[in-house]
Amino acid sequence: MPSSRTGRPPVRRAERGPAVPGPSDNPVRTLYIRARKAWDRPLTAYYLILGGSLLITVLGLVMVYSASQITALQMSLPGSYFFRKQLLAAAIGGVLLLAASRMPVRLHRALAYPILAGAVFLMALVQVPGIGVAVNGNQNWIALGGSFQIQPSEFGKLALVLWGADLLARKQDRRLLSQWKHMLVPLVPAALMLLGLIMLGGDMGTAIILTAILFGLLWLAGAPTRLFVGVLSVAALIGVFLIRTSPNRMARLACLGATEPQSGPVDCWQAVHGIYALASGGIFGSGLGASVEKWGQLPEAHTDFIFAVTGEELGLAGTLSVLALFAALGYAGIRVAGRTEDPFVRYAAGGVTTWITAQAVINIGAVLGLLPIAGVPLPLFSYGGSALLPTMFAIGLLIAFVREDPAARMALAMRQPRFGKKRNGGSQRPRRWNTMRRRAPVARSSGER
Repeated sequence: MPSSRTGRPPVRRAERGPAVPGPSDNPVRTLYIRARKAWDRPLTAYYLILGGSLLITVLGLVMVYSASQITALQMSLPGSYFFRKQLLAAAIGGVLLLAASRMPVRLHRALAYPILAGAVFLMALVQVPGIGVAVNGNQNWIALGGSFQIQPSEFGKLALVLWGADLLARKQDRRLLSQWKHMLVPLVPAALMLLGLIMLGGDMGTAIILTAILFGLLWLAGAPTRLFVGVLSVAALIGVFLIRTSPNRMARLACLGATEPQSGPVDCWQAVHGIYALASGGIFGSGLGASVEKWGQLPEAHTDFIFAVTGEELGLAGTLSVLALFAALGYAGIRVAGRTEDPFVRYAAGGVTTWITAQAVINIGAVLGLLPIAGVPLPLFSYGGSALLPTMFAIGLLIAFVREDPAARMALAMRQPRFGKKRNGGSQRPRRWNTMRRRAPVARSSGER
């Protein structure tokens, strides 16, 4: 064995085996780990709720302008008439969203009873002759003067969410939800009162959404399966009775899966032309403003069937984008409800998520021909200020709940403005974009973006 220069025998090194790829050597796994870390950050729900709702609202404004032009011209109105009204409602809704997002949770709980009382009063006022206004056969509107009207039943959804969440939270604090009578009373009688006032005007679509909110609250409260099934069975029987006693509702049910406008004795014009609009859109659509069905062929193109016009003008890519935004909004709401220890936040966040998700599913399902046409708008997207205002307030409610989370509050407090002064009163040096020096790495907290 040859010796080294020092006279000592050389040290034999162990032979290296083949390199085993680690987690960092797999780019797919590395990307997955980074995406999961970003997804688990405290502000993920905050950005999903705020960004998703704003994108849906802005895209809805664009589609309302595109889908309502022909309808406005047919009514001898300016082409931007409905768009301007929707833009005004969106501006007021933005103020409500900002105010709701800055309110503490205790103030939201204090508003539960006043909002419920105001909604019940307005819904009863609808049935007073000379005050209530009938639209498309449903008397659920109150004229405010001029061309402005309000639909109080839309505010009944927000009232049921806030009041039901506050009621269940107080009963949970007293450990009363283990008894079925405390779980049902007075939540179910109050919901039935709201449903009765809505059905007096004939609006079954809104009644279905209100029923979904009630079931969502009972599910979150831990209602036993037999109790949940019992309430669901009673609601199903009442729904069957209301459908069988109304020729209009029976006609809508008969249009499921129709491919011709006149299928027997039932006229399925709206349902079939909604399918025509989606089918002619293709992958990327015919172009913004180039819809053919909105030229008098598709009724309610800017309200209940705006999703069909979106599919015709923006194609499959546009409709899938809208679905992805609603899915992200629903996931964020579930995340807020699942990560809190405050029972009121859990019930209210779950109620709002059930409300928006159920309404979106019912509207889109009707346009696709999978569900009967219920006459409910697509949340944040369809034309209608009465539906937009309470929905944007509910979005602000979710944002307020996210801000109450300790980790999210810390992450928001750590954010520094990019320009101007720091939040602690000091001055911030201007950024130097023309330097080539490497900056020293700064340790970041786990709560930072």
